[in-house]
Amino acid sequence: MPDAPVPGVSISKGNFVFDEIREALAARAAAAPPPLGVLSHFMGEFGGTGFNTIFRPNSGPPTTTTFPKPVAPPPPQPPSENVLELNLTTETLTFSEALGNVPNRGLEAQNDIFLNGVPYVQAINDVTNTATGKGDGKATGIHFEPGLWMHVPATKTTPNLAETLVRMASIPHGTTINAQALGPTATIAGPPTIPPVSITPFPIGNPSHPIRFNAQTAADTDTPRIPQDLTKFIAEGTITQAILDDPNTILREAIAHQTIVETIVFTVATSPRSPVFGGGTANIAFLEGNQAITTPNADAVTMTATFWIETVEHKIQIPIFRLGQPPLRIPAPTAKPGLLGPVFHIEPPREIPAPITITVRSTQIQYSQVVLLNFAGLSWPHVSVATLVPIAPQTIPPGAWP
Repeated sequence: MPDAPVPGVSISKGNFVFDEIREALAARAAAAPPPLGVLSHFMGEFGGTGFNTIFRPNSGPPTTTTFPKPVAPPPPQPPSENVLELNLTTETLTFSEALGNVPNRGLEAQNDIFLNGVPYVQAINDVTNTATGKGDGKATGIHFEPGLWMHVPATKTTPNLAETLVRMASIPHGTTINAQALGPTATIAGPPTIPPVSITPFPIGNPSHPIRFNAQTAADTDTPRIPQDLTKFIAEGTITQAILDDPNTILREAIAHQTIVETIVFTVATSPRSPVFGGGTANIAFLEGNQAITTPNADAVTMTATFWIETVEHKIQIPIFRLGQPPLRIPAPTAKPGLLGPVFHIEPPREIPAPITITVRSTQIQYSQVVLLNFAGLSWPHVSVATLVPIAPQTIPPGAWP
């Protein structure tokens, strides 16, 4: 018996296609796909470095002291209610081809709409090295996230909303998120203004009463923190008191000496502000804990993330070049050691008899994300930041050559 047509799905030669019933596939394929908006900048593979902070429930050994690797000296044992873990990180963020037409059906007064979006995979490694105080340690995976970025067109009736962005993701700890943009995407000339972010916990539902812990004092070497002794990190400037007070300091340092000619900024959240609604988080039973007495193990209740898509201008030194030579690969200079910069694929259209300088541009992604984890009667901010650049060599446009 042949397969029956499946509304909205077509499978042909291993390809998965979002669309209407099979009889309409040809007509829909011929139509232009819906716009991606700002998501058109999410193409290819990006990589870079960042910083992660998370307060963990302190369940005692073996969790605190031996996994994923022994901690020396070991943090204080319970009844301390938390352990502050700090990670210098490396990251890859890989985007796939756009999905094309994704139909959503309207009812009565609301016509159908067509979404478009970009699948992605995010992988983050801990590279914290207590021996050097740098991010040059053995890579240990701490985060893996497959998901979708989707562009939703404006609707006038049900609901009456402007176009928006949606991030849908799955996290292996047992959490899924659906986060919508808090407002319209903004484009500004020049670099971004990156506001501060705090890791200080507060009573659940009462952010105006922060409760600071000793682990947030960088110079304290006898506190439930991993790494416990930050002396070498402070000396290297990789984890300092300023960074613990405001992890977005790392983002500002990364762009301090860059020439950024344009920035696109937007924020998505699982609890968007009115008039936007929808979204949220969902957690497995373990994370939500004992609901009868409301004692979660580590319930992820909200996520807010701001992204800055920056156009960075670089001055690239081109050495003497003879026609017939192999193409050159020249990395852009970076603001500080340890940062990853884009690499440019250089094929001069003519001989270069003496070194010259050309001006080129590349895309850079920065983000700052805050997840609130509820346990022990408090909301504990879990903050992650990163600066990412294209991994594949960038091609020099013809207009860049003098």
